[in-house]
Amino acid sequence: MNGEDYYVPAAAMAVSLAFKLPALRHNWRDPLLRSVCALLVLAGAVFTFAAPPTIAAVNSWSGISNFSAPLVYCLITAFSASCLVLIVNWRGGPPERTRRVSRRWILGYSGVIVALIVLFALGDAPVERLRDLDTYYITTPFIREMIVLYLAAHTVAAVVMVALCWRWSLQVRGWLRVGLMVIVVGYVFNLSFDAAKFTAIFARWSGADLDHVSSYVAPQLVSIGALISAIGFIVPLVCQRVSDSWQTWSTYRRLGTLWHELRSAAPEGTPCVRMAWWSPAELRMIQRESDIHDGFLHLGPYLDHRHGEQGYEQALATGADEATARAVAVAAMVAVALQTRSADPEGRIVGSSRQHVHDPADGPRDLVRISHALRHSPVVAAVRRHAAATGSGLR
Repeated sequence: MNGEDYYVPAAAMAVSLAFKLPALRHNWRDPLLRSVCALLVLAGAVFTFAAPPTIAAVNSWSGISNFSAPLVYCLITAFSASCLVLIVNWRGGPPERTRRVSRRWILGYSGVIVALIVLFALGDAPVERLRDLDTYYITTPFIREMIVLYLAAHTVAAVVMVALCWRWSLQVRGWLRVGLMVIVVGYVFNLSFDAAKFTAIFARWSGADLDHVSSYVAPQLVSIGALISAIGFIVPLVCQRVSDSWQTWSTYRRLGTLWHELRSAAPEGTPCVRMAWWSPAELRMIQRESDIHDGFLHLGPYLDHRHGEQGYEQALATGADEATARAVAVAAMVAVALQTRSADPEGRIVGSSRQHVHDPADGPRDLVRISHALRHSPVVAAVRRHAAATGSGLR
């Protein structure tokens, strides 16, 4: 007899909690984060103390046969309350109303915990049962009521959790929706646990013997449900971070063309910030954007709006949308300006008609469009060839 089917989900809850703790440390006043962490702590405690080896150790330490029973049932009830409090905070609404409803659930389930302790004290359970206490004592006065009460409280919480997470998942998108759907699946397994327990109990009351369903099938169901639920809590956090990091690296890479071109226009001796290979993607992105804007400043005297207007009109004529046409216009100005700057290293042929454009882009998205147009747009290439042929970039 071992506790692997209990300790594995307990470890999964501990891993989930580890992912949440950094966010809690920075936003410890957030009731939603506190609720999630409380749920994970209680879920881990339930599986740890419900494992047969732990039950035997606690009973031995306390000197009371089946002392673990009310302890585990109280932990399960507290876990059920944490589910409901989490639901209330997820649902949101006026803070005062959220706090009021949370307090009601907490008080209600606190009453259940007190009742569980009283019922155990009134009952008589002298024979230690490590796995089948629920069915062994289901006909014993007071112990019977204790067992039914904790299962009913757990069932109510699981039903409400499934209903709210399902409803919320229909209103959101992205990784949050995926996480909610996974949590729903996990709590369906929790409901299956309750169904298995009640099936064995009703069988006992009717004179049949389905104790194995309660002792061996139900723990497997709730273990699977816990693991799935843990994944559901992790998915939105981890996957969103990965997605954000991937998006940042993708933007950083797509800005490479514009960055390299503008760096070539910088005056000789301009310092270049070198980033360590382990630098975060966000920091690299900020530095690259800064270098690009500095490049626009250096190239400003050579930027001619006539080439931008030409590129804009040609881009619209080829069916480009407004944002793309604006990016092509800036890329055309940059391309011709780079060409002019290359032919005029001493800066002697900068015409007085040119306007200084310090920042022709608006945010990283526009910079990415400009970078793409600079490398791939046939309109930009055509404007650059026309400027070279007519010498308009040198006037």
